[in-house]
Amino acid sequence: MAEIRIGMVGYAFMGKAHSNAWRQVSHFFPGVGQPRLQSICGRTRAAVERAAAELGWASVETDWRKLVTRDDIDVVDIVTPGDSHAEIAIAAARAGKHVICEKPLGNNASEARAMVEAVDKAGVRNMVLFNYRRVPAISFAKQLIEEDRLGRIFHFRAQYLQDWIVDPKFPRLWRLDKTVAGSGALGDLGAHIVDLAHFLVGQVEAVTAQTQTMIPERPLPGKPEQLAPVTVDDSAQFLGKVGATTAAFEVSRLATGRKNCLMLEINGSKGSLRFNLERLNELEFYDRTQPERLQGWNNILVTQKDQPYITHWWPDGHILGYEHSFVHAMADFLASLQGNQPVRPDFKDGLACNAVLDAVEASAQSGAWAKVAL
Repeated sequence: MAEIRIGMVGYAFMGKAHSNAWRQVSHFFPGVGQPRLQSICGRTRAAVERAAAELGWASVETDWRKLVTRDDIDVVDIVTPGDSHAEIAIAAARAGKHVICEKPLGNNASEARAMVEAVDKAGVRNMVLFNYRRVPAISFAKQLIEEDRLGRIFHFRAQYLQDWIVDPKFPRLWRLDKTVAGSGALGDLGAHIVDLAHFLVGQVEAVTAQTQTMIPERPLPGKPEQLAPVTVDDSAQFLGKVGATTAAFEVSRLATGRKNCLMLEINGSKGSLRFNLERLNELEFYDRTQPERLQGWNNILVTQKDQPYITHWWPDGHILGYEHSFVHAMADFLASLQGNQPVRPDFKDGLACNAVLDAVEASAQSGAWAKVAL
């Protein structure tokens, strides 16, 4: 089995999720290759050494430029804040490394476009970690749509709601600084549901939007008496055109009571689908082709062997969790390396998402519809 040597830049929340996936993937997806957690990179040596010990990495670096040029690295996995994605990914591609990058791909479409050009020129495999595509229920929804179970699709609507910054005393971390994060709830949460719209129903072509910053100042970390401006959105709502399908999106990090609530509903001429990430093993399906007296919402537990990814895991009915979507992503990426085949979502998909996010911000500023410029 081929050994694939991984170098990861970053080590916080997403670093843990990616590290766990790299450690687990060959146990449950034999034949895709054997990842070796070769080196992890962070700016502070003591902190990155602790992360390496906890997460199972063989060595550490404190300069990502050194990591991406190491001869013993095949894949560079980027889990840093958004302002560094483009520089690291472009350098990694120029060094001939395959690249995985957390979402959103860039802090804007211009950065994402440069990243696409770099990986295309280098001819390296690339993937954006939109992990929700690989939740089995979402992959199953895609299968049902491709089987024409919904017929002509009229409506797509999605919400992604969290409440982790409801407290105005919550500190102004990097996710609340536009120069680092690019945007707020829009990029953090909206990127996921825009990508799911692209995955399930098609490219968003134009948007009309509004964004809000409800808590305009927050205390600096470790300095509760010193306030600093919040330069990103707390919430956003936007309508989109997807061909003849209408799309509606809402994101917020101030939705009290919602912890990680990503909800989708898709309505078609033959049926409808509903999904809630907080019940991620379930998919609701309404089949309008049945006799009227039998029509109703059918709650499907997506844990059967003929459903996506499930055959690699446990007996029927044994549920999966959030972390499994990352394992599925790494399995598909490794399989693409073994078979020399492209993998989705790639950097072009990341660019498509960034272009929508840019259009949302433009529409929110102008008050008019904005076309998505790919």
